[in-house]
Amino acid sequence: MTTSNGVLRHDWTLDEILAIYRRPLLELLHDAQEVHRGHHPPNAVQLCTLLSVKTGGCSEDCAYCSQSARYDTAAGAERMMDVPAVLTHAKAAAEAGATRFCMGAAWREVKGGPAFDRVLEMVRGVKALGLEACCTLGMIDEDQARALKEAGLDAYNHNLDTSRSFYGKVITTRGYDDRLRTLRNVRAAGITVCSGGIIGMGEKVEDRAALLQTLASLDPHPESVPVNALVAVEGTPLEKLPPIDPLDLVRTIATARILMPASRVRLSAGRTSLSREAQLLCFLAGANSVFYGEKLLTTPNPGTSDDDRLFADLGLQPLPPDRHHHAEV
Repeated sequence: MTTSNGVLRHDWTLDEILAIYRRPLLELLHDAQEVHRGHHPPNAVQLCTLLSVKTGGCSEDCAYCSQSARYDTAAGAERMMDVPAVLTHAKAAAEAGATRFCMGAAWREVKGGPAFDRVLEMVRGVKALGLEACCTLGMIDEDQARALKEAGLDAYNHNLDTSRSFYGKVITTRGYDDRLRTLRNVRAAGITVCSGGIIGMGEKVEDRAALLQTLASLDPHPESVPVNALVAVEGTPLEKLPPIDPLDLVRTIATARILMPASRVRLSAGRTSLSREAQLLCFLAGANSVFYGEKLLTTPNPGTSDDDRLFADLGLQPLPPDRHHHAEV
């Protein structure tokens, strides 16, 4: 098994992935950095801003989520934002340096009608600002995916969250195959796929490996792979879980980089708990995308000025908008 040549594969076995994940850390980082440099500019980072356009009141029971109507959290249900307000946020994100703007709605699934029409208008407006447009709206069918594509959507986020075997311990209101079906609908419409997961929810290393195996089995690979560390939100079933060891996050990112060489691996939720040095290791492991802005839907994120200083100290340069990035290049 060669892990350093960056060959695109879709047939990784669980044993192979576990062997990569468990390599001595310095060797793992070396291999991941070598793969990264073979497919990406070594000092470039994609800046994405995420806005909740419809917060709270979701019928799902995702155990990590502050927006579930089933839990008593600080994130109450709010009305959907209007288009001008969203575009004001998008314009500010662009002026701050973001190149992708992602709009999230706390829905189980998209339903046709005025709310979806409003999302389509938001997508058209974000595109008019010169930004890449991304949405995360829950499950979508083939027709809805085509409508989003026609509006100009570049990417759709729908995370698998964890392994198939651990999934039922976190979510019972939506099946694993439902998530994979949405990803197929997104891909069939010609929209790029953004899909990753969350670590630190009580899963085993084998579950992390199985999640990455499922993502890497997709052909083509997801263009974006967000790797989130659990943010334990008060009022959710996972509120008392301890923070993950940052090196577990580093190992997960490095393994994702080796398995999916051309994908952008996004260092996502949980960054506020990481030191500058831990974030540096994540970038060394192959992360080349971050969420940029002080909030991720309802959870905190480093401020833009803090990130600007970090990027300057590391010599990282923001990537320009890219509407033609594909994993299989």
